[in-house]
Amino acid sequence: MKISLTQKYNVPGPRYTSYPTVPYWDESNFTEQKWKESFQKTFSESNSENGISLYIHLPFCESMCTFCGCNKRITKNHAVEETYIKALLKEWSLYCRLLPERPFIKEIHLGGGTPTFFSSNNLEHLINGIFCFANKAAHYEFSFEGHPNNTTYEQLKKLYELGFRRVSFGVQDYAEKVQKAIHRIQPFHNVAKVTFWAKEIGYTSIGHDLIFGLPFQNIENIVDTVEKTNSLKPDRLAFYSYAHVPWIKGNGQRGFNDENLPKDAEKRKLYEIGKQLLTKNGYHEIGMDHFALTSDSLYKASQNNKLHRNFMGYSASKTKLMIGLGVSSISDSWYSFAQNTKNIEDYYQLLEWDKLPVVKGHILTDEDLIIRKHILNLTCEFETSWTDENLYFNELPDVLLNLKEIEKDNLICIEENKITITEAGRPFVRNICMAFDLHLKRKSPETNLFSMTV
Repeated sequence: MKISLTQKYNVPGPRYTSYPTVPYWDESNFTEQKWKESFQKTFSESNSENGISLYIHLPFCESMCTFCGCNKRITKNHAVEETYIKALLKEWSLYCRLLPERPFIKEIHLGGGTPTFFSSNNLEHLINGIFCFANKAAHYEFSFEGHPNNTTYEQLKKLYELGFRRVSFGVQDYAEKVQKAIHRIQPFHNVAKVTFWAKEIGYTSIGHDLIFGLPFQNIENIVDTVEKTNSLKPDRLAFYSYAHVPWIKGNGQRGFNDENLPKDAEKRKLYEIGKQLLTKNGYHEIGMDHFALTSDSLYKASQNNKLHRNFMGYSASKTKLMIGLGVSSISDSWYSFAQNTKNIEDYYQLLEWDKLPVVKGHILTDEDLIIRKHILNLTCEFETSWTDENLYFNELPDVLLNLKEIEKDNLICIEENKITITEAGRPFVRNICMAFDLHLKRKSPETNLFSMTV
């Protein structure tokens, strides 16, 4: 019996927000001092030209969503806000002490957790505290993630006044049965309210995050969710595949059974129908999992080959240096990665000792940098080439040989010095990137590390 492409290529694989992926970092060759030197080197190369990016992780949530694999702390005690912000600003000051001049900040993204767990006053204190040591770069873009159930008009207004123009709201799915399974009861009214508020205040890019492949989700749910989304007309959308990773400790993915999840072709059908409806309503597919209207900066960046991808997801602007503040945050100097401790108490203690809370990282080799560029090209532009001899690497012939089966399935087109992903191949970008992943090729994981690719 002939199997479908979805069945054939639906295997565990990375999402490639970085290369090498975190499980393949060489921690034995990493030290905090090497990270500091790499951070300083990149800052000197890029601050005056492009500025830097800040990712700030705000980990607190009032309740557990069972679809979520993010690092978070569940609490209803809002007294934790001030202590955590004080720690964030201490971490930022430690980085600024290493710099020869004030940084220009091009991007800020507040992620979580639930950033809108924090009050307007505390969010203002955080952002003003950041700019005690920094300046805004030209054409900066500040964004945050909002929970529709607790985002207030006051929060939206305050963050707008502080320079934020982009907000993304987590929607997931509007079906009551699905919402109960993932412990995220969220009426359409709540999403509509915060979306209209953001438009009224003047936000120029409003995003909604949807997920396909959730427990009990079916075609009727996807159609209803996308039609409701179209009625609100957000500027951009993330349409993610649900990552079922119940082996990750503490991620809460225990609220349903495996048999409640749509599988393989059934799951893929949910995406294809959602994509058709979005395309019909003026949305264009951008990279992996993202859609945008032609008026949005993400679409314009994709048309001008300026799309970038990092630990914050897709971005319309590129900076070489991204500093991650807060528990579990990952920093990226282009030449190295560094991750903070995932434990809040350890995070506080290290800062109390005037130490950066970095606990692991990776120094990229020359080979890593080449492969990273190819994977960025594939995920952002759906093509890559090696006409530039600096992008050739010794194992490329083996990579091309391994891609022959994917080419035979008409998912890519291999030319003399170039690979182009076809329209049919776009859902399989992660599989194509895996062929370039030399770390994965040399050492296959012995335990569960990644979610399924399709």
